Amino acid sequence: MKNILFFFSILMSFTISRAQDSTNVLVNDTLTEELLASSDSTMMELNEDVFQNVKAHSKEEGLKLTWSIKYDILDEIADKKLVIKYNTKIGAKRNKKGYEGSEWKYTKPFDIIETSFEIKDLDGAEKYVLHIGMVDQSVKTVNKDTEVVWSSKVKAKTERGWGVMKFLILIGSLGLFIFGMKVMSDGMQRTAGERLRKMLGSITSNRFKGVLTGFSSTAIVQSSSVTTVMTVSLVNAGLLNLRQSAGVMMGANIGTTITAWLVLLLGFKVSISSYALVLIAVGAPLLFMSFRKSKDLANAIIGFAILFIGLQFLKDSVPDLDKDSALVQFFVNYKDIPFFSNLMFVMLGALVTVVIQSSSAAMALTLTMVSKGIIPFEVACAMVLGENIGTTITAELASLIGNVHAKRSARIHSLFNIVGVTWMLIVIPFFLEGIGWIVGQSHGAAFDPLNTGMSTEGIALFHTLFNAANVLILIGFVPNLVRFAEKSVKSKGETDEEFKLDYIAGAGGIGIPEVAILEVKKEVAKFGEVTTRMNSFIRTLINDQDKKTRNKMFNKIQKYEEITDRVEVEVANYLDQVSTQEITPEVSIQIRSMLSITNDLERIGDIYYQISKNIERKDDQKIYFLPEQRDNLNMMLDCLEKAFEVMNNNLNSEFGHINIDHAVKAEREINQLRNQLKRSYLENAEKGEYKFQSGILYNDIFSSCEKVGDHIINVSEAVAGEL
Repeated sequence: MKNILFFFSILMSFTISRAQDSTNVLVNDTLTEELLASSDSTMMELNEDVFQNVKAHSKEEGLKLTWSIKYDILDEIADKKLVIKYNTKIGAKRNKKGYEGSEWKYTKPFDIIETSFEIKDLDGAEKYVLHIGMVDQSVKTVNKDTEVVWSSKVKAKTERGWGVMKFLILIGSLGLFIFGMKVMSDGMQRTAGERLRKMLGSITSNRFKGVLTGFSSTAIVQSSSVTTVMTVSLVNAGLLNLRQSAGVMMGANIGTTITAWLVLLLGFKVSISSYALVLIAVGAPLLFMSFRKSKDLANAIIGFAILFIGLQFLKDSVPDLDKDSALVQFFVNYKDIPFFSNLMFVMLGALVTVVIQSSSAAMALTLTMVSKGIIPFEVACAMVLGENIGTTITAELASLIGNVHAKRSARIHSLFNIVGVTWMLIVIPFFLEGIGWIVGQSHGAAFDPLNTGMSTEGIALFHTLFNAANVLILIGFVPNLVRFAEKSVKSKGETDEEFKLDYIAGAGGIGIPEVAILEVKKEVAKFGEVTTRMNSFIRTLINDQDKKTRNKMFNKIQKYEEITDRVEVEVANYLDQVSTQEITPEVSIQIRSMLSITNDLERIGDIYYQISKNIERKDDQKIYFLPEQRDNLNMMLDCLEKAFEVMNNNLNSEFGHINIDHAVKAEREINQLRNQLKRSYLENAEKGEYKFQSGILYNDIFSSCEKVGDHIINVSEAVAGEL
């Protein structure tokens, strides 16, 4: 029993001892794990995970690095500093392979509390690799041997610095904006071509109605240059007079201000470039649809999208300049010089507009520069005035190859804008105060010209109110503007005022087939009047025996025959250009009619010239007509005169909507007279009453006159659409 108790006591003792040892081990293991965890935590704080949200941002020939550090360990790393190393992407790869000249570059150590750092003077448009690191506070200069805890690498590409390439990008962005505007404008023109034609046809001598028409047409096509060139061309064609054109151009000046508001509201306040591809997606299917206006509408929509894509590129390509930059300081330093500064910036705005040939593009560029803080509000307003003057160059250029009326119409446009800018320069300080008050009221705060949002709104408002005020002031002086234009642009004589053969060349910039056809129609109507005059020239040769008068008529007929040849070629070439555009079936029919008419009128000129040569040969050979023969030829010329009158009335009527009964009747009378004269000639020739040579010439002349009658009826049939 004692043995059993002794064994049991030993066993219990051993068990208790093992339990104590196990407890000690458990405690020791726990302490070890805590120490290890503490050690791991310290190691975690000093590796790349210390740095969070490390990002590199592109700058112009530089990079900006941003990051954050775990806030819970800031106390433990208070004795540390930060450093950045960087290398080009290619340099980093070459460095791994040990190539010389590819070493990493290091910044000076800086304070641990910083969360961003900007590196300047890097290569433009170059890819870089960067690390941010942590070093001891004692380190003054970091090199590859210095102990640093580096973050994971980040990559970024620097922006190209301002230079030739950046300038070309700016010009390209501006070009894309102008291209989009042209595509949109052309599409709107063709879409609204018939509406524009009706609007122009409804203009009366009421100048206020002309202003409304100019405003509406510019609002539709979104280009004051299109409206002014169109107006100059229509004045040149005789479809508008100078007073009517003045009203239209005044209205165009107000209409062009809508573009500035579109750019401001949609291009600056709403990022419409984000929806540009959506607009293109809407417009693209229309290109493949078969209804008449689908392609024109597609061009208008796609052009609108391209315009704002170009505006976005323009905003991105204009450099961000701080207030201390040389360019900004130039504008700031000169803006306060009384009157001279405004005049200088007016000239700058005019120059910019003349160079890029678009006041809307110049306005977009001005608004963009103001939004970037490059030019002050006052300078921008002066440049807007200059842009109003610069846009007149388009109409002036279009009028160079037009007649005197076209030149005078363009001159009225220039006078209107120059006079307006002149009086505005005098009152501009007070005007800008009023603009500031209006903009301030809309924002519920005082106007701040340094606030780019307020400034851009103020510029658009200034543009609109200036043009509206200029119209209200000068609309009562339209007769004075007309008289001044007439005095400043002298007429070169009757041919300049009444008949200008090559005026249609000045309409090349219109781009509206319906308007182009109106001009050709007017040219063809004048062409008909030219050939009508040749009939009276032949009458003079038959009846007048004064040698000097006859020589003058021979020369005049030869000149007119050359004119008819030239007009036919010019009209045909112009119609060929029109036919290459998107035209309607109605326009296509009218083009064929025009070509047929000019061919017939040119043949009339040839026939009259041949008649004059027969009469000239008669004079040389001393051959004389009998009084009866002369009377018969006068009767034939009388019949032709009536036929010409009917033809000219038809040429001035709407194509496809005439009654040719009068033309058919006149042609029938000519044929009947020709038959009567031919029978009489043959009877008298048999009797020997006519001399042989004079009889042949007499027969040739009245037969040729009958051929003229054939071409006259052909013209009326072409006008009626009976080809």
